[in-house]
Amino acid sequence: MAKIDIVSGFLGAGKTTLIKKLLAEAYQGEKLVLIENEFGEISVDGGFLKDAGIEISEMSSGCICCSLVGDFGRALHEVEERFHPDRILIEPSGVGKLSDVVAAVEKAAGEDPSLRLNSFVTVADASKVKLYTKNFGEFYNNQVEHAGTILLSRTQAMSRDKLEGAVALLREKNPGAVILTTPWDQLDGKTILSAIEKTSLEEELLSRIRADHAAEEAAHAHHHHDHEEHECCHHDHEEHERCHHDHEEHEHCHHDHEHHHEHGGECSCGHDHDHHGHHHADEVFASWGRETVKPFSKEELEHILEQLDLGECGAILRAKGIVPAGDGGWLHFDYVPGEREVRTGPADYTGRLCVIGANLNEDRLAALFGL
Repeated sequence: MAKIDIVSGFLGAGKTTLIKKLLAEAYQGEKLVLIENEFGEISVDGGFLKDAGIEISEMSSGCICCSLVGDFGRALHEVEERFHPDRILIEPSGVGKLSDVVAAVEKAAGEDPSLRLNSFVTVADASKVKLYTKNFGEFYNNQVEHAGTILLSRTQAMSRDKLEGAVALLREKNPGAVILTTPWDQLDGKTILSAIEKTSLEEELLSRIRADHAAEEAAHAHHHHDHEEHECCHHDHEEHERCHHDHEEHEHCHHDHEHHHEHGGECSCGHDHDHHGHHHADEVFASWGRETVKPFSKEELEHILEQLDLGECGAILRAKGIVPAGDGGWLHFDYVPGEREVRTGPADYTGRLCVIGANLNEDRLAALFGL
């Protein structure tokens, strides 16, 4: 099956630079076909692509948005049959409507099960968001509104205030998109690809909770098996009564633990329980997350994580973040109740953080992180 990625963007936004970076750093080892079109733009350097083993298929009409009906779907099918690629990159015209290209690819994928729409991104010059929103609304806003991910280019020289202003304008048009704000030269292509394919902190944390839950269930089952063997092998009446009493205590504890999830109480039997108990993580816990360009210091983050232990923001089970530091570096943090770590690490596509727990007080969390 061929994954299809659409890389749109207004004239001069930096699509060519992005595609080159992804080809060099993220798509290595994949068989890839690039479908591009000429519409007043300089094409991706053919020599570079041939050296990288990339097949180029230019639309005969010169403009994808002019050939969406009929032969575009046929062209995708022919590309898949001829090359059997792992991935097809589509670079529409800079003045094409992203919604039209997405709809055409979805139609083609619906008719050919060997094709799958994987992502649709828009590259936007951060310094021109306000200007283009005002002057080129029909095409520019369409590209912004329909993007799954928005990759901001030329953010290096922007102040934090101007960058936040550009992000706010984009958020008005597209509240759900992932927005990349970090200068591309600080990022590896694989990090950009993770943004495009939406690898979220929430899903990462929930997967950890699920893994912990499965491990606890396995340990509980093992303990229960040992308990049954104990009852079968020992016939002493007093021993059996003592064991039965212990079992009743365990049942009482389990009841308290269920109560803990509903009302935020603590289990009082003295056993060491993970906070998620026997509930399904997705049903019991809520998540709160933010993307931000705000810088944090290590001391500030350590103080914030200490506050999470106090319970004023809710019963926090996990927290994770990757945020810019004031010195130009990046800080990564992880939190579980009673334990926290703040360390330096590589840049992410934007500052982002996620908190998972029960009875979350989102206003308190926002105030705590200063967001």
